[in-house]
Amino acid sequence: MAWETGQNLHGGRYIIETPLGVGGVGITYLARDRKGNRVVIKTLKDEVLDNPEMSSFREKFQQDFRDEALRLALCRHPHIVQIDNAFHVGSLPCMAMEYIEGEDLWKRVNKLGVLTELEALHYIHQIGEALTIVHDKGLLHRDVKPHNILVRLDKSEAVLIDFGIAREFIPDLTQLHTQALTHGFAPIEQYAEEAKRGEYTDVYALAATLYHLLTRKVPTPAFARAAKVQLDAPNKINPNISDRVNQAILKGMEFEAENRPQSVQEWLQLLELEASSLEEEGDTLPLPTIEPPPTTQITCFPPTVVTKKVNADDLNSEVGIDYSTLQDLLAAGKWEEADLETAAVMLKVARREKAGWLDCEHMENFPAEDLSTIDRLWVKYSNGRYGFSVQKCIYEACGKDYVLFGDRVGWRFKGNWLWWNELTFTSYAPPGHLPGWRVGGSGGVWGCFVTGSGFLLSRQDL
Repeated sequence: MAWETGQNLHGGRYIIETPLGVGGVGITYLARDRKGNRVVIKTLKDEVLDNPEMSSFREKFQQDFRDEALRLALCRHPHIVQIDNAFHVGSLPCMAMEYIEGEDLWKRVNKLGVLTELEALHYIHQIGEALTIVHDKGLLHRDVKPHNILVRLDKSEAVLIDFGIAREFIPDLTQLHTQALTHGFAPIEQYAEEAKRGEYTDVYALAATLYHLLTRKVPTPAFARAAKVQLDAPNKINPNISDRVNQAILKGMEFEAENRPQSVQEWLQLLELEASSLEEEGDTLPLPTIEPPPTTQITCFPPTVVTKKVNADDLNSEVGIDYSTLQDLLAAGKWEEADLETAAVMLKVARREKAGWLDCEHMENFPAEDLSTIDRLWVKYSNGRYGFSVQKCIYEACGKDYVLFGDRVGWRFKGNWLWWNELTFTSYAPPGHLPGWRVGGSGGVWGCFVTGSGFLLSRQDL
């Protein structure tokens, strides 16, 4: 049950004022402590504990919640959101965090336009110092982006938030991490569950954040770059960006991890940033104009994914196919019905309804516009979890090893391939699990199992 205004928590230590934000598994509230100070209370949604579909994930969500509280307690820094307390209300784990009145950099850039180089570097330096503390504790943030950087009201102080997917790392060691990420800000190694990660992983995200602050554009996603889609130099978008900053951004966003600066401090040196000089500049830095909102949403849930907005006008087809039914099913979260509809419309596009399957030739000749429409719908309504383009980036991250790919997306269990009717049609299946277009059982539509599906995932237009 959602907490009501005026409800007391933790023996009267906190009084709920209003909800702040709701995510996939969490919810935050604005509250007051006994001294009257505003705090943010974060907890899990009731559905996490009550929904039978989430039972297999329940223990993981609770452990992740406890881990986040511990990480915040370890990482004390003026530019990291601080935790004040951790407790339980019944079976719900809770944490009380400082309330930051202000606005995140994503909203600020969207509202006011690109930042000046001076202002952007000021914030990037502050977050860079915060990340140095995080890395010194053996942690990676893994979701640095403008959405997760708040600027305090009437102050030029940036604060890093949302440690929900932060993880431990050991340099030069291949480790297993969940595939939580934000397209455009995540490097290619985050698309693989098992990969080497290091400080350079957050360096990429910090450089991508600076890219956005100075261009108002989301950088080309790493999986698209893997398919040879070019990353535009930021100064081609904003000619006011200096050569020094332009080159530093591109170096920090090198596709291969070994070609990036290996630490945040090493990358900051490319920007020729020194704390003393920035502090002096900070004295004259114009304070951002931020309208104080009645409440400030602090997102501490699974990371959002930047995707193209899909509406009725985007349901394009080269052969006159109506995709509105697929759109409605995906919008309603009816994953199994949407998967069947995907098979049906693709067979219709290829004029293979009677045959009931597609092979390599059909994949080669499948209209690019229709493939793009189907993919965009899946990516949007799954919040970046499902779709052909998501499967493609996982496939490439697996070295185009189809068996390993099947393991990663949950199409294999104990060494055996699953039938279509054994797939998981919920919002919590592994990334890339759907569409379940692999051969097998009712619903499969591909006749050429390895080469046909591999060909689809190698198409340049995904």
